[in-house]
Amino acid sequence: MSNKLSIIQSQDLLAILEERFKKNMHRHEGAEWTVVREKLEANSDKLWSLYRMEESGGEPDIIANDQQAGEYIFCDCSAESPKGRRSVCYDREALNARKKNKPETSAMDMAADMGIEILTEGQYRQLQRLGEFDLKTSSWVKTPPFIRQRGGAIFCDRRYDTVFMYHNGADSYYAARGFRGLLKV
Repeated sequence: MSNKLSIIQSQDLLAILEERFKKNMHRHEGAEWTVVREKLEANSDKLWSLYRMEESGGEPDIIANDQQAGEYIFCDCSAESPKGRRSVCYDREALNARKKNKPETSAMDMAADMGIEILTEGQYRQLQRLGEFDLKTSSWVKTPPFIRQRGGAIFCDRRYDTVFMYHNGADSYYAARGFRGLLKV
C-alpha cells in the first residue's frame, strides 16, 4: 500500500476530521481547525497515518495540544477498540512464538506500519476522561519491558464506570481486543 494519498482521499479525510473536530470541541478546547488543517496539509505522512487510523475504524480526533512542542495529539476516539485492528496478539515476538492459529499480525507491527504509537496505560486513562470508551471491547496498551520479558502484555477497558488494566499472555488474541493509536502532528 502506498503511503501517499490522492488529492480526493486527502480532501475527503480532511472533511471527516473537520466535522469530528467541530462535533467534539470538549476534547480540544482552544484548538483552531484552520491551524490544524495547515499542519496536516504540510505533513502528508501524518495525513496518511490518520487515513489509516480512519479506515481501520479508529475515528481519530485531537485529544491534546502540546504547545511547547507545537504539536497536536490525535488519538483513536471510536467508542470501541477499532474494528479493523482486532484479533491481533501484542508484538512480533509473541506472533512468532505461536505454534498454531496465528493471527495475521500483531498490534505493535500494525501500529508501526501505520506510523502511529500504541497508547500507554496513562494515555489510555487520560482518553477515558474525555468519554466512555471500550465498554464492550478492550485495547492492548504499551507494556513495560519487565512484564513483556516474562511473556505478558497488558490491556485496558472500561466496565462499571471504572477503567481496568489487566494482563494476558502477549501471544493471546481475541475478536474483541484491538489497540488504540496516538499520532503527534
